[in-house]
Amino acid sequence: MVLAIRGLAVTPILASDCGCADPTEPLFSSRKKLPEDPNRIIRTVALIGPPNSGKSTLFNRLTRLRQKVGNYPGVTVEQRVGLLAGKGPEIRIVDLPGVYSLTPYSDDERVAVDVLTGQMEGQPRPDAVLLVLDVTHLSRQLLLAAPVIALGLPTLVLLNMADIFAKGGGSLDVLKLATELGAPVVMVSATQGTGLEVVERFLRQDRDHDQSPDALLPVLRDLPQSRKWASQVGRRIDYQQHVPSVWSRRLDDVFLHKIWGPLIFIVVVGAVFQTVFGIGQPLSTAFQDLLTRLGQHAAPLIPAGVLRSLLLDGLWKGVSSVLVFLPQILLLFFFIGLLEDSGYLARAALIADRTMRSVGLNGKAFIPLLSAYACAVPAIMATRTIENKRDRIATILIAPFMTCSARLPIYTLLIAAFIPNRPVLGVFFGARACAMLSLYLLGFLAAIATAKILKSSVLKSSAAPFVLELPEFRCPTWQSIGLRLLDRGRVFLRQAGTYILAVSLLVWVLTNLPLHAGHAPQIEQSAIAHLGHGIEPLIRPLGFNWKIGVGLLTSVIAREVIVGTLGTIYGTDPATHSMTLQHALQQDLTFAGAMALLVFFAFAMQCTSTLAIVRRETNSWKWPAIQFVYMTVVAYTAAFAVNQVLSSLIK
Repeated sequence: MVLAIRGLAVTPILASDCGCADPTEPLFSSRKKLPEDPNRIIRTVALIGPPNSGKSTLFNRLTRLRQKVGNYPGVTVEQRVGLLAGKGPEIRIVDLPGVYSLTPYSDDERVAVDVLTGQMEGQPRPDAVLLVLDVTHLSRQLLLAAPVIALGLPTLVLLNMADIFAKGGGSLDVLKLATELGAPVVMVSATQGTGLEVVERFLRQDRDHDQSPDALLPVLRDLPQSRKWASQVGRRIDYQQHVPSVWSRRLDDVFLHKIWGPLIFIVVVGAVFQTVFGIGQPLSTAFQDLLTRLGQHAAPLIPAGVLRSLLLDGLWKGVSSVLVFLPQILLLFFFIGLLEDSGYLARAALIADRTMRSVGLNGKAFIPLLSAYACAVPAIMATRTIENKRDRIATILIAPFMTCSARLPIYTLLIAAFIPNRPVLGVFFGARACAMLSLYLLGFLAAIATAKILKSSVLKSSAAPFVLELPEFRCPTWQSIGLRLLDRGRVFLRQAGTYILAVSLLVWVLTNLPLHAGHAPQIEQSAIAHLGHGIEPLIRPLGFNWKIGVGLLTSVIAREVIVGTLGTIYGTDPATHSMTLQHALQQDLTFAGAMALLVFFAFAMQCTSTLAIVRRETNSWKWPAIQFVYMTVVAYTAAFAVNQVLSSLIK
């Protein structure tokens, strides 16, 4: 039979069930595929491809949804669903994890197999498949094409990176490849948006069927023969490998150098933090002034009394004290997006692999640990790409030590309040940027030390190889960076508008209870003060007072909640009502106490969402309980030591 898509004639596959084949079966098979209803309407489409193939970028193009775009194995770890853009019947696109094969060794591969075979609970079997392959690495990526096409679902093969392939002098015969695979093949560029019109025609147009010869595909579990088959296909389709650009090869010679590579990485990280403070701090200050003026303009519009106190002193002060850090957070993710989309962070993964191996971690651990700098929740889910269970648990347990974006409001608040902006390396590197970098380094060292302890004792296992395809260096697109910033901004604002708002409301209520003769009590006589004084003996050795203690309790929900909590407490206190939060903290905290608080948050597990995801991923409360207790003990001990040492030195 021949499948026609407006002039594109190709032969559909009649192949073996490669993903489940018995190793004793012959190398090639031509069993009939599942019968296809010519009147079948496509409602659900599975989008699958290897890591680094540009699958997530294509998903953004097809659905116009915002999603994390990454160039590393395991960035897309959960099913992401979007609707195909354009007119016509509703078509759902399920973005599957990036996988190299359908052999279910890792969790990601199991998810992909379950969805494609209709065994995923609550997920119907897809009506069609969009298979994304990187044409610049076609020989290796054909190993995934064979088992996917052999499932018998209508499949469109999208050869991505066509622009890079053509620019590097690469070529192939698309029609010959379609004949070899028994499926339609299209050259596309997800970043440029070219060739994607065929995707909608494939999914929305009727297909005519005629009898055609069977296609022969390899049994996946015979890997050497599968590679031989892929190589033979490359020769038969006249595949000419593209040549990477000269400047990309020259950059690799520098960035992957044993000496210059790590040094450049350190300089890049330092420059990012210096810029975040050098440019981000003035932006945050201006934003804070704007929010303050908005509150002042809104005050006359609200009746004086309880309502004004609730809306302005409680909710507005609490939420705005967190919102002021939005410019710095967006600036940080702007630079992370530049480094990631340019291809540089893939090189950083190889550099960090040496450190990972020195403490017994799998090289794949770098990818989740890197994403933990944004948030530990998706980082822990990204550990599904690690096949070894002990390596995976070890990575899960140390991921929260990496400095996530939720810590950034706390760090920037305390650093700006207690550390003067003095130059360290001239105008290029200041004291505040140095302090921020030190906190990031502190969390990383804690993770490495913990991994060393785990991998040399309860979670000891043999080393596994780390394989990573390096994408070419390329210029990031403003659309990709813009979508990333918009997504992170929405997440931050959603947090500020949900549980930070709820905690601010709760704190305001407790600061106004119990009523005395119908009036709110003095702050020292309030319910929130009684709660804080109850735990104050425990935290006084760390240099904290009862207000910080209340903030520590509420921050168990999420780390950044402490900023909103303190904003509400100090906002309702007549003594600090007119002060900014930075100035108010300077009245209550010593320098030693402030540094101890920074160290405490560098180590403490203050995030219920992370604990919940650890429970789900390990299928046990044992590991999250051990993790919480261990990190709390480390945080308390380190904060105690910092406060005592600095207090004695300052005296």
